[in-house]
Amino acid sequence: MLKKVAEGVLIHQSELLQNNTTVVQGRSGVLLVDPGITGDEMACLANDLRQLGQPVIAGFSTHPDWDHVLWHAELGEAPRYGTARCAAYMQDLRSKADWKAGVAEGLPPETAEETPLDLFGLITGLPAETTHIPWDGPEVRIIEHPAHAQGHAALLIEERRVLVAGDMLSDLFIPMFDDTAEPIEDYLVGLRLIEDVADDVDVVIPGHGSVGRADQVRARIKQDRAYVHALRDGHVPGDPRIGPSVKPGWEWVNDIHEGQFQRLAPKGARDGTPGVSG
Repeated sequence: MLKKVAEGVLIHQSELLQNNTTVVQGRSGVLLVDPGITGDEMACLANDLRQLGQPVIAGFSTHPDWDHVLWHAELGEAPRYGTARCAAYMQDLRSKADWKAGVAEGLPPETAEETPLDLFGLITGLPAETTHIPWDGPEVRIIEHPAHAQGHAALLIEERRVLVAGDMLSDLFIPMFDDTAEPIEDYLVGLRLIEDVADDVDVVIPGHGSVGRADQVRARIKQDRAYVHALRDGHVPGDPRIGPSVKPGWEWVNDIHEGQFQRLAPKGARDGTPGVSG
């Protein structure tokens, strides 16, 4: 079911991981950002768009995580864009003979058999200097940054004052880090670049979870930054997305945090008892 979040901007949310597919209405059809995650959900999305008389004329993947590069035949054959780094990552993955088996192994068991992979990752990389998505609709600014994943980009739908944040600024997921030389600093850079446009945003759509409005935009940036700082400094973050206050059904996010703490916190904190950050 499509839900309106701003003028000309709707979302379609998946059931399992609460992925948000963003639909931006243009003059001759829609831009579809991060569709997913099961075949039935994408077919439902396609049907909803048909009922609106809105064909898909462009797609965009915010980053190359499996649940952001999916597609379904019923969505049509519109060009599917991403940053050059996102597209290069997917091209490298798909060049491997056993790529489909490898991707399938990483899917959640609850949806593995229901997630179509035939059109997985077929992304056209935009030139590095591209600042806006080429399509027949409202200007959508590309904010590429090094946080979370290679070639990650947030999108600012400028005249709608909507930020599509990819896998950042979620009320369910803590910041998750790419395997880079400086993952914590990379994440802080990403947050700074997003914060630079915060005054132009009234609505933020995270990759997973609930839509944030008005003052929640800066509040979510602050919350993500506090988590990153706590991890960097070797403290246990006082964060409602982890610990005993975590939303029921999302307790496994605690496991993600524990793994990140062991990988990225200072050695002394990993070996001892970390302090608590409020």
